[in-house]
Amino acid sequence: MGDKSSKRADPHSSIVPAERIQQIILLIRGEKVILDADLAALYGVETRRLNEQVVRNTDRFPADFMFQLSVEEKAEVIANCDNLSKLRFYRGLPYAFTEHGAIMAASVLNTPRAVEMSVFVVRAFVRLRNFLATHKELADRLAELEHKLESHDEQIVAIIGAIKRLTAPPGRPDTPAPPRQAPHRVLRGPTKRTI
Repeated sequence: MGDKSSKRADPHSSIVPAERIQQIILLIRGEKVILDADLAALYGVETRRLNEQVVRNTDRFPADFMFQLSVEEKAEVIANCDNLSKLRFYRGLPYAFTEHGAIMAASVLNTPRAVEMSVFVVRAFVRLRNFLATHKELADRLAELEHKLESHDEQIVAIIGAIKRLTAPPGRPDTPAPPRQAPHRVLRGPTKRTI
């Protein structure tokens, strides 16, 4: 009973909360993906074994299911994700699996743990998609509200200006006039008189 394979086969051995799965979903190339090391850990297999199955079944993993990170993408992931710093010592370039790729990986691995966890992975992707849709809707509403407030601000300033003009006493402007200058005198020189 103490051996690792029996623990992996037991579906109740280590339930992974959906929040944890959501935390390992990354946005790379505009796609929400899970890297091979994280997916292998969820499915209870070594990363090497997951990648072997992917290579053996390349026809099941089209570009919209899985892609390999570039050197630059790998460096960016290592720099931005503390939990993936171990990738620094991995010589190869990791694979990134989309939602459909994660399901297909569970299918080619065909272990009870992978099948069980694929359901949780799909739920995490769906939850994240719903969250992002709600977030976008909220952002759109805020932008609309800001636009309305800007136009209202302009209208309020115009109304206040009109009220000031209407409440100013007649003949007296609402702003003080600049001080008046004394009139200029024209000095004339001596005039010639003719007699």
